Amino acid sequence: MTPIIQIKDVHKHFGNVHALQGVSLDIEKGEVVVIIGPSGSGKSTLLRCINRLEEFDAGSIIVDGIPLDTAANINAVRTEVGMVFQQFNLFPHLSVMNNILLAQQVVRRRSKEEASRNAMMLLEKVGIPDKANAFPLQLSGGQQQRVAIARALAMNPKIMLFDEPTSALDPEMIQEVLDVMLDLAREGMTMVVVSHEMGFAKAAANRAILMDAGQIVEEAPPDILFTQPKQDRTKLFLSKIL
Repeated sequence: MTPIIQIKDVHKHFGNVHALQGVSLDIEKGEVVVIIGPSGSGKSTLLRCINRLEEFDAGSIIVDGIPLDTAANINAVRTEVGMVFQQFNLFPHLSVMNNILLAQQVVRRRSKEEASRNAMMLLEKVGIPDKANAFPLQLSGGQQQRVAIARALAMNPKIMLFDEPTSALDPEMIQEVLDVMLDLAREGMTMVVVSHEMGFAKAAANRAILMDAGQIVEEAPPDILFTQPKQDRTKLFLSKIL
């Protein structure tokens, strides 16, 4: 089968900083890939290139057979790729329900009734159906992030991207978000996750990748990468976080 995400020799510069230096990576349908690495290693930049939130300077990215090379193709890919950010990015003036309804009605052209049914089903899925009429600022960080996940899932994406989804949360709220992500992984969702949550990587990931200085240093199943790393850079990084 053709990989659902094909990244070939991608380069990205921010001024004089060469943030991505010829990154190539294939991700299979249904695969869960966790990307780790120090700050500034290019992890989030790579993730944002997958749905062209970040433009890359050279190379190619093909998502579900669609190359990210025209405005029409980029829009087509974005409707199939959900993204959850470190900050929750909910609309503070809208209720939880309306946060989840908006894109369904505007982009998917669903009726309010259909969109509402879908929203309630997803709030059940992420464990907060009682918060449908609350506003984001009335919720804990963990609850807001679960709303953000429900909002992304409401578009029926084929791929979910997570950019350090638990790093802004208090420690006791992290697990409730990881549990939702773990359920998605078990259901076969294709997921690319930038995170340092090693427990999640061990439980859910098919592959763990270490990035440093804009390059992929090493990749392997997490139980191998975390216990038997081959590269000195991987060993040094893991020695500081495990």
